[in-house]
Amino acid sequence: MIVQRVVLNSRPGKNGNPVAENFRMEEVYLPDNINEGQVQVRTLYLSVDPYMRCRMNEDTGTDYLTPWQLSQVVDGGGIGIIEESKHTNLTKGDFVTSFYWPWQSKVILDGNSLEKVDPQLVDGHLSYFLGAIGMPGLTSLIGIQEKGHITAGSNQTMVVSGAAGACGSLAGQMNENSHIILCGQISQYNKDVPYPPPLSTAIEAIQKERNITRERFLLLNYKDKFEPSILQLSQWFKEGKLKIKETVINGLENMGAAFQSMMTGGNIGKQIVCISEEISL
Repeated sequence: MIVQRVVLNSRPGKNGNPVAENFRMEEVYLPDNINEGQVQVRTLYLSVDPYMRCRMNEDTGTDYLTPWQLSQVVDGGGIGIIEESKHTNLTKGDFVTSFYWPWQSKVILDGNSLEKVDPQLVDGHLSYFLGAIGMPGLTSLIGIQEKGHITAGSNQTMVVSGAAGACGSLAGQMNENSHIILCGQISQYNKDVPYPPPLSTAIEAIQKERNITRERFLLLNYKDKFEPSILQLSQWFKEGKLKIKETVINGLENMGAAFQSMMTGGNIGKQIVCISEEISL
């Protein structure tokens, strides 16, 4: 079977702006047979996220992200439907997700690398598992719970510096005795600077004068909280308490354009690419 995939065509450089031409679509042969423990899946939705900019460099600058390789298939958050399975816990018709989903129309994956998802949690809006009921939602909820120092009834004010994106549109800095949570700074990702970027002398002086603290937050350190948090986000969505926004582009061939748009503020809410809406088998 011949399928389509997107590979990394070129690197923008540590101080360069990514463009659609950094990615290239090509055809590749997919074996007709799968091995024990594997599944063949059809991709439904793919995610483009700011952290991926680091993966375009030869060195990501982190120990928890690996760089994409030139002329190799790109990967990231994805949702798909199983068309064939030789895995004991996954069957044809199951919806599954992965943080390392290849940018490919159909793909054979190790079933152990996938997590089954329940469409009822998102009222059938499967792409929400890549956004508000997924990694960005978890980042917003757990980040506030663990690092926000929020106290009920204390009349606190929250300011979100990037409130139009996937996380900021859900999360909802600088007064006396305030606290800044550092989690993602997309405006700095096209620059070769350490993370978090160093403060200027003037800002450091204000920080000390006003007793402002800042602290990093990494979602992967809280994996034990993922399951209950997903259920909480789903409940709020079903109750109408969580308003979800998406920007959707259609077609695997537009992955590069979607990435470039996301990196330049072209999205409101989560940037999603719809690869295949058809879910019948």
